[in-house]
Amino acid sequence: MTRRLSASLAALAGILLSGSALAADASGAITLYTSQPNDQMTAVVEAFRKDNPDVTVEIFRAGTTELMAKLQAEFAAGGSPADVVLIADTVAMTQLKEADRLLPYTEAPVEGIPANLVDPDRTYFGTKLLTTGIIYNTDEVKTAPTSWNDLKAEDAASQLIMPSPLYSGAAVVHVGTMTQAPAFGWDYYEALADGGAVAGQGNGTVLEAVARGEKSYGMIVDYMAMNAKAKGSPVAFVFPSEGVSTITQPVAILKGTDNPDAAKAFVDWQLGRAAQEQSVAQGYFPVIEGMAPPAGYPDPKTLRVLATDSAKLVQDEADLKARFSDLFGG
Repeated sequence: MTRRLSASLAALAGILLSGSALAADASGAITLYTSQPNDQMTAVVEAFRKDNPDVTVEIFRAGTTELMAKLQAEFAAGGSPADVVLIADTVAMTQLKEADRLLPYTEAPVEGIPANLVDPDRTYFGTKLLTTGIIYNTDEVKTAPTSWNDLKAEDAASQLIMPSPLYSGAAVVHVGTMTQAPAFGWDYYEALADGGAVAGQGNGTVLEAVARGEKSYGMIVDYMAMNAKAKGSPVAFVFPSEGVSTITQPVAILKGTDNPDAAKAFVDWQLGRAAQEQSVAQGYFPVIEGMAPPAGYPDPKTLRVLATDSAKLVQDEADLKARFSDLFGG
């Protein structure tokens, strides 16, 4: 009995340690497809390689919509060179999962990460918490907006720019969340369009337009506005009173990877404290419970979050993009 128990415990220990062993033994090259900004990803890879010096990482960076189109074209041609994907939203990840393109990683180190940020089948894992709120130019706007509905005012709508879901995964989630909400719906976007609001491409185009004073207001992910403000841009960010939409920038391993050990090491690192501390320094809410958010950010527990039916969003994505395009072009 004692021998059998000891053998069972040893086997269990081997299973529990398999993730860290993979990280220790990982070597070779992986290709990462990501929607995270290039400057941030360069820093991420540098930090990852300090802990995993035998792994090299090649990066392809694009907006989530462009990145997904590239993947689909590669799959149709026989396979993608990508080993790992790190993209803005669970909608795109769900599509990849449903197409059986993701490699389950049941031993991923998810301790301390809320269960709702982890795919139940362990095919993808949230790495950050981002919200979409309102950015405004502090030189142009004297009374800060507090509500999404403030943007419908004539002088605000005509000076509003937003990211397009045709380019941005975060925008897909935001538009989907807002149009699902009874308080907003498509009537909200029709009112903005009637008032003269425009769509750019990704969140970066929103930041540039508002920071330069070409537009007074924008819808944007939090970290871009907060980082710009910290660097001296004349902008401020508002978490609207009705609530914010959220994305988690999940990471996943593609089934076609030819280096699963190194890919798992990258996922391990993304979910660990070193990566989460770096995320906070880059302006993101961390996903590990108990970690402090970036300076100047509210406690995540105090955020009012708008509900999103993710399954419905996946189902309605094509119609959502078509309706948005009808209103704002693109």
